[in-house]
Amino acid sequence: MNKFTYSYPTKVYFGKGSAKDALTQELNQYGDTVLLAYGGGSIKKNGIYEEILELLKESNKTVIEFAGIMSNPTYKKVQEGVKIVKEHEIDFILAVGGGSVIDCCKVISAQSLLDEDIWEMEYIKGKFPTDGIPMGAIVTVSGTGAEMNGGAVITHEEKKWKGGIFATTPTFAVLDPTYTMSVPRTQVLSGAFDTLSHAMETYFGNSDQDNVSDDVALAIMKNTVDNMLRLLTDIHDEQARGNLMWDSAMAENGILKCGRQTDFQVHQIEHQLAAYTDCNHGQGLAIIQPRYYRYILDHAREKLTKLARVVFNEDTAEKGLDALDDLIKECGLPTKLNDLSSTMKITPELLKQVADTTNIIQSNPYTLSKHEVHEILLECM
Repeated sequence: MNKFTYSYPTKVYFGKGSAKDALTQELNQYGDTVLLAYGGGSIKKNGIYEEILELLKESNKTVIEFAGIMSNPTYKKVQEGVKIVKEHEIDFILAVGGGSVIDCCKVISAQSLLDEDIWEMEYIKGKFPTDGIPMGAIVTVSGTGAEMNGGAVITHEEKKWKGGIFATTPTFAVLDPTYTMSVPRTQVLSGAFDTLSHAMETYFGNSDQDNVSDDVALAIMKNTVDNMLRLLTDIHDEQARGNLMWDSAMAENGILKCGRQTDFQVHQIEHQLAAYTDCNHGQGLAIIQPRYYRYILDHAREKLTKLARVVFNEDTAEKGLDALDDLIKECGLPTKLNDLSSTMKITPELLKQVADTTNIIQSNPYTLSKHEVHEILLECM
């Protein structure tokens, strides 16, 4: 294994009723004014909003709301949040939602204490923030693992770019499986596929023989698949949803990445696809991932074979990829790009623009060219 230092700053409160435990124990460390951030309003329909608001009031907090954070949160939305934070002198940010809400808040937190634009700071100057408004995350849709780290994925519409911004890590995270029970079937399974993808992308990076992180990644993959299959039998299986929440957290808390490099080429491709189409992240991954692995099969056969055996109980790489295809179909996830909900018509010409702007990863089993990215995307049509 490569040399590494591992530190885990996020305190996790897991299980039914854990929001009360977290807010009761954590909020007294911070000032009086809390930004309550959430998405399209589903938390007002399932009772979570009222519960969280009451807990905040019991802690004698002044609540300022920031609603309407969209899937694939935009840079414009981040700046809107920053304006509110500064106007109301926010002491603490509480993100209630899935990865989009949490990611947006992480960047709001960091940008609020900067005198310069965070995107230009990171991508032009190569510098990164070291401070932010303290924040916590209450997960209502699992899959991204956004609550477990300081990375955030934001869409910069003006630049036709979607990618990572290093921002603020939540000081605590609430993982209550009951908060996910109203999430629709397709959204649950799309999120679970994102978890599976995170573990696969980590696993396919550079690592040495019998690497601990590889074996942990395979275990997360297997457990994710097992619990996805449980949900196909009973979508209201609370235990399976809880397992998937923890799988999601484990895939992105950094533990799988210790002592090795990661791949994440599929995420880079999907990010740019979403920058042009605003497609669902997990569904985009489900379309691209199997094609990518078939494209690099001869360069990753050993790892693909091990994945097939451990995760799908198949004896060859090809059969493992067939099993991955079958899982995607069983879950009702799209298998072609034209099946995606998109703000633009997906054409070969559009996919050429996506390919030409995709970030190429150097630590994967095979380094793609822009032309090859385009070929993979064309196979996804």
